[in-house]
Formats: sequence, structure tokens, C-alpha cells
Amino acid sequence: MDTDTIEVSGTAPFVLSVLDNAHAAVGSTVDEVYREVIALARLADRLGYHRFWMSEHHAMPAAATPSPQLMLARLTGETERIRLGAGGVMLPNHAPLVIAEQFAMLDALAPGRIDLGLGRAPGTDAATAAALRRHAAGNDEFPQSAVQLIAFLADRFPPGHPYHDVHAVPGPWQAAQNRVPAPTTAPQVWILGTSPSSAQLAGRLGRPYAFALQFGGADPAEAFEVYRREFRPSPVLAAPYCLASVPVAVDDDPAAARRQVDSAALAMLRMVQRAPYTLLPPDEAAAYDATPEERRVLDGYAERFWGGTPADIAGRLERLHARTGVDEIMLVTMGPSRAGHRRTVELVARHYALQPSPA
Repeated sequence: MDTDTIEVSGTAPFVLSVLDNAHAAVGSTVDEVYREVIALARLADRLGYHRFWMSEHHAMPAAATPSPQLMLARLTGETERIRLGAGGVMLPNHAPLVIAEQFAMLDALAPGRIDLGLGRAPGTDAATAAALRRHAAGNDEFPQSAVQLIAFLADRFPPGHPYHDVHAVPGPWQAAQNRVPAPTTAPQVWILGTSPSSAQLAGRLGRPYAFALQFGGADPAEAFEVYRREFRPSPVLAAPYCLASVPVAVDDDPAAARRQVDSAALAMLRMVQRAPYTLLPPDEAAAYDATPEERRVLDGYAERFWGGTPADIAGRLERLHARTGVDEIMLVTMGPSRAGHRRTVELVARHYALQPSPA
């Protein structure tokens, strides 16, 4: 990844991107949601956002993305310049070779526009994770699996390695066998996380690092400090580059933004209680009679999920940037209203006067 090619577009002091979890609220069908995801990706592309990512979730009624790479394949033909990626693929659910080949295929469809964010969490509950991981590595093997995946993409296992003669297709080996030039681009591999350990791994591998503020209560400033301290330049990245994903709902009417936030907070409470992660309509969320303990949980998520006017959210984003020095901020759209997701993306772009950069 050449950070010299990434420039702030508009007045934001950081690069701006979008993450869509394909939120499906109560009353919405999956085909409707997928059409909305495509529309949001087109909108982000047109407005000048740098990336559009999707994440992997399983067994969640309100998150229709068990395989983000399938939707990314569609989006390669629906967008023109924006980078497309998974933020992320939960690597312990998969064999590294399979993911390397899938994302190499995506890069062949949209050369130089594909990102591969790697996470170690299951993206689901324990029982579903066990079903997914019958023949896959667990969390403890995540660093080794990430190294293997990177080696498969580059076709660079050392002599004597068990996988030295195993080759990801498409890739450099296939090109050599077919006597054609090797691919000139490859997926950008990111390490995702919310802890110093993930930051340390990203730094030591010389890869960009993404911190998810929507999960947990860890301090991104601490993680970014570890990442920068541990960073070792690599063939794909000469200097540290970090991203923070922030769950936001933006509206000119702050009450409308808060309704999006409150529904998302209730969905998280349900998941904590081992109920299905479901996005209820705002009126049902507002009518929920929470116990004092549930109210504390809801208030915690409502604080972590940012809702407000464009100026309100921009102020919080800029304070985050000032405190952490983050290079890029990714807006995680949330809430039951897909129209609300579009407003969030539109209003932030307008506030910062984003301009599409050349493809």
C-alpha cells in the first residue's frame, strides 16, 4: 500500500470511508437490503469516499453479510473508483488459501481496488462459530494464518515449507505457467482489531491497521501507539497507516439520528442477552421497558454509537483525530432506516466538501 497516493479530499483532516453491515431491520427483506447496499456503494463512490467495506457476520437477522466477498464481486461492476473490501473476513472461520484465492479473483475483477481486512473474532455466537470452524484454525492460530494468507497472495513460501508447492490461483504462479505477465496489483491486506495484540501484529507484518470503535471499550490511542512503535516497513507499506471505524448516524434532525442509535443499541443489548441481533423499529425501541441493569448497557452503547447533526459528528471525529492521529476514519452506518444510512453518508460528505478523486 502506497500511502503517498492517499490524499485528503475536501476539508476533512483525514481520509473518509464507509462500512456497511447490510443492516436488515424488522420488516425488510434481504433482497431489498442488498439493493440498498449496492445503492449506498454507488453513492459513496460518487461522493468521493475512499473505501467501501463490508463485514462478515453469521446467524444475525439484522446483519445480512455472511460472505462479504460475494457482495464485493457484485460491487466491482457497480462502482468505478472507490476501493472495495471486507472489514473484515473472520480468518479463523476459513482456510487461508481459500480467502487468498477469492480476493485474488476480486482483484482481477477490479485491479488495485480491493482490500482484505483480517479479523480474529468469530463474527457470531459460540455454537455457530463451532459449526463454521469444524475444519478451520481457532483464534490462537490467527497470526500464523494471517502470515500464510499473505504468503499465498505473494506466492512466497520458502523452500522446504509444507506449502512451497501450493499456489493460489489466480496469482503470480499461474501467470508464469501461462507465460503471461504477473498481476501488477494485489489485495491490500489489513489487520483488524481492538487490542494492543492486534496492533502489534499489524506493525510487525508491516500492514495497515484498523481499529473498530464499535466493539469493546479499548482505547484506540493506546493501540495506535503500539502499532506505530512496533511497525516494520514492508514491501507494501513504508510507514504506519491506521484507520478507526466509528458507528455513526447523522441527520439534520438530531432526534432522528438518536432514534437510529437507540435501535442499534437495543439490538446490541439483545445480542448480549443471547437473543437474536434484531433491529426494531424506532417506536418499538423507544417503548422498550428496560430494567436498571439493561439501561446501563443501553446507555453504554448509546455513548459508543454516535448520533447527531453533521456539525456534532464532525466535531467528534475531529477530536478523535486530534487525540489519536488516525489517518483515516470509516463511518459505520447503522440503525433500522436504510434511508438514514444514505443521509449519514450524504451529510458527512457535504460537510467536508468531499470530491471524487481520479480513478
